[in-house]
This record gives sequence, C-alpha cells and structure tokens, in this order.
Amino acid sequence: MITENSAPVNKHFVRQIIEADIAAGRNGGRVVTRFPPEPNGYLHIGHAKAICIDFGMAQEYGGRCHLRMDDTNPAKEEMEYINAIQEDVRWLGFDWGAHFYHASDYFEGMYAFAEKLIERGKAYVCAVPQDDWKDYRGVPTRPGKESPWRNRPVTESRDLFRRMKAGEFKEGELCLRAKIDMASPNIHLRDPVIYRILHAEHPHTGNKWCVYPMYDFAHPLEDAFEGVTHSLCSIEFEVHRPLYDWVIENLMSIVKSGDAAAVKWFVHDHEKYDGPQQNEFARLDLTFTVMSKRKLLELVENKLVSGWDDPRMPTLCGLRRRGYTPVAIRNFVETVGVTKFNSLTEVALLEHCIREDLNKTALRRMAVLKPLKVTIENAENLPATVAAQNNPEDPVAGTRQIPFSHELLIEAEDFMEVPPPKYFRLTPGGSVRIRNAGFLTCTRVEKDAVGAVTNVVCRWSPPTAELKVKGTIHWVSAPHAKPVTVRLYDRLFTVPEPDGQELDFKTFLNPHSLEQVTAFAEPAVAEAKRGEKFQFERVAYFVADVHDSQPGAPVFNHTVTLKDTWAKAEKAKKH
Repeated sequence: MITENSAPVNKHFVRQIIEADIAAGRNGGRVVTRFPPEPNGYLHIGHAKAICIDFGMAQEYGGRCHLRMDDTNPAKEEMEYINAIQEDVRWLGFDWGAHFYHASDYFEGMYAFAEKLIERGKAYVCAVPQDDWKDYRGVPTRPGKESPWRNRPVTESRDLFRRMKAGEFKEGELCLRAKIDMASPNIHLRDPVIYRILHAEHPHTGNKWCVYPMYDFAHPLEDAFEGVTHSLCSIEFEVHRPLYDWVIENLMSIVKSGDAAAVKWFVHDHEKYDGPQQNEFARLDLTFTVMSKRKLLELVENKLVSGWDDPRMPTLCGLRRRGYTPVAIRNFVETVGVTKFNSLTEVALLEHCIREDLNKTALRRMAVLKPLKVTIENAENLPATVAAQNNPEDPVAGTRQIPFSHELLIEAEDFMEVPPPKYFRLTPGGSVRIRNAGFLTCTRVEKDAVGAVTNVVCRWSPPTAELKVKGTIHWVSAPHAKPVTVRLYDRLFTVPEPDGQELDFKTFLNPHSLEQVTAFAEPAVAEAKRGEKFQFERVAYFVADVHDSQPGAPVFNHTVTLKDTWAKAEKAKKH
C-alpha cells in the first residue's frame, strides 16, 4: 500500500530500463520524462496511469517530468481542457515546476527541421489526396507504390512548402511527406504525412500558422528539444517507434553537423545528450467503463451525463467529485503494475483501493436512507446524547456527542416481521444492538390500513445490559434528524466491456446508474463542507458535492460501497 511517503516495491521493466541507463551513464545519468496530453478533452483514469508513471519515475530517480500540451491539432483543442489538465495533474500530487510547455512552442523549430529534411532529400510535397493514399500505401504484406511526386525536385518541394505556410493552398490540397520506405512492412514508415494544411485558429498561437505538424513527427522533436531521456507511452505507440527513431536519428545528424538553426531549439546542453528513447507500457482498461475521449465527449454532448465531471464518468474530475482520493488512485496504479501486456482490470480493484484509503481518513457519521420509525416505550431513563468515535482507525480524530431520544429512525431493511434464516437484525420479540447506544428489543409493531409496518415499538436497554445479540444496526434520533440529499451511483454501463460489443456502446448505458433520495442524518452531517468525506456507517462512503452542497444543506455523492468484492475474491483465491 502506497502512502504519501512510502517507496514502491514493484521492480517493473520501466524501472529496470531507467536503472540500466543510469548505470551506463546514458545522457549523463539524467532522467527526464514528460506527460504530453492532447488538450481535446478531460483526462480520465487511464491517463492517471501515464501520469503516475511519467512523473513517478522522474521523481523516484531524482529527475524531472515536463507537462507538455500536445496542441498540434487546433481543430479540437481548447483552453478549457488545458486548464483542466493542469488541475488534474496537480490534484494527483505531481508538479512540473518551471517545465510547462506546448508543442506549439516549437512550431518554428519543427518547420525549420522539415525544410532541412526537404533539402536533404528526405521529405517532399505530395498532392495525392489522403483518401487516395490508401491505394498507394498498400498493406503490410505487399509493398506500396510511390507517389508521383516522390521525386519532385528539392527546390520545388521547398517552394511549395513555403507557399503552404503562406496560406496559398486549401486544406487537403497538399501535404509534406517523409521519404522513407514504401516497401517497409511497417505501414507507418511508408512515406507518412509529417505536415498538413489546417486553416483553423490555434488556442495558443492564434492565426499565425496554417500548416501543422503531425503528432508522430512533432512528438520526438519536442522530446529532443526539451532533453527528454525516457519517452514513456502506452503500447499502441509501439508500431510508431520506428518513425520516432527515424525522426530523432535525422535530427541528431543535423545537430551534430553543427547546424545553428537546429541547435538553437534545444533548451539544454545538446552536446551531452544522447537523445530520447521511447518505451511502451500496457494501457489501463477498466471494466464497466469506456476510455475513449471521443466517446466520453459523446456522452457529454448528448447530455447522457451531466458533464465531464459527472461522478459516474471515469474522468479525473468526475472521480474527484465522487470522492476518490489521489493517494488511492496512485496506489491503484502501483497495484495494477507496469507490463507490456494489455489486459482488462476489474473496476472492483480500483474501488478496493479507494475503500482502503477512505477507511483510514473518512469521518464516521450515521444516516438513514430509507427510514422506518422506532418508538422506545421505556423513555424515562434514556440518555440525552451518546458518545461515538469519529474514526476508529484514526485515534486523533476524537469523539462526538450524538443526540438520542425516544423516537428513532432505522433503515427499513433492518426490521423484518418474518425474517429469513441468519437474519440478525430487529424482529418481533428479538433484540439487536444499536450503534453506540445499547440495545433495542421489539415488543410490538404498528401498521397502516394496507398492512405496512409504520412503527416498531421497542424496549431500550443500556450498553451494560447482558444481552446476547449477533447484529448491530445504525439509527438517528427522529426529532434531531437532518434531511440531506443523497445521490446513489451504480455502474454507468450494464456490461463489463461496453466497447467490445457489436452494438453501439451507448446501448449499454445503465438507466439506473443514478438515484437521488432524501436521507435523514445526525446533526453533525448537516454542517459538512464541500469535498468533505464520510463513511455513513453500515451504508457506504460519501462526499459532500463540491458544486451543489450549501452550508446547512449538503448534497452527498456516493463514493463506494462498504462491501469489498475484490478483497473477498482475492481471499478466496488464496484458499
């Protein structure tokens, strides 16, 4: 289990690579990583794995991690997302210091390098439409065919590229391609596009540019310019690595030739730099979840959720609003581990990690969600208040006084007239312990005209009474109970793999993923501050909503149940 200051113990392959590089003196033993999200949506739990690895490895080995916006596609990027990404990374507990960058910071350098490639005969301006390029590109088992513009004179390509930059052409009319290998079994090396025309305002550079680099071209350049040593990314980029290496190889060749135009873009000492290397790890996939930003945006735009921060969403802002904690998420990532093999992780493991953390930190309170009235007939000896611990896992959390009275509210399911076997709660003639306040013994029940129980009449016994009972229930004093709004959340989808079905993923949305009820709670609950976390005893963990809670009128979001299905399953495996 990870705490704020504990050291990890999983010696996964990324740690092994970094330690080997340090031992070999590669890049002077420095460790520089980067987290490069595209600001076209909000970060989700899958990104949390990348964040923890990128920042965690740099932190662990005395290096630094850069936060860099991959803003090479202005058509999809917004300042809203840029600001949200920074907030999420900070919330997870990481800091980039002075090293906050944009891909667009390097547009001039990227353009200059592209011209160098043209001059060296390694790039050309192509007029083959993108839709037609599929025929030229071919398939991995059969060589492609060369573009008719592949051997265009260098001076002509350079002139056209400059005219592209000047805005003389329409989108899609021309592009710049790297000249690599049309017979390569790796499709990504078959003369990939490295620059395209986009007439769109950029959130960072405005209307300065109308040609933009492709990610596969821009990313290795950004890494090199910043002195990144370990470019860590998810496994789907493994097939892109040869192109990454091709770009780096050509860049470093130009730099080593002493080209001043290339050298000036390095923000570090390039002479003691061996260049970045890309290493891939398995992405994080969770059951009952979709991880595509495009699909999450679809849910938001179709108003199938209340927004990016809907507590049912796997976004970090949604998880934060639901009461998930940074420590728990970092522990979850470490528990999942870092491997090369994609797999589907049970969402129950994430919930286990959240539960483990909240058990240590959340204040205990009592609240009844579906109330049933209890009347105590021997009310003359009742205490006015009873003492209760705020958190038995935290000795410094102290105690509180809870109002007690002759009228209580209990959960309706905690009483049954005709109980099933092994039902250890309240029954006619039976006794049960009530949390912090002694015992109740049912003497009779009152019903309405249709036969539904409306009041359970009981005799109270103090905690010192010698009653043998097997069950304990929670309660609140009816005259002192405060009504509070509670949102109960279930899985957003009804199947473990909504993305892996033949039907559209939205078909599997759970119509019962949100239920809102009015609960009745002890008075201390009503004073909850926004973001304050609680365990409603015997019910679940909850958090006061950061948007909708008001002083004296809190709104609680259900965080996670008390039942730990993952831990139970793991225990069963061991036996």
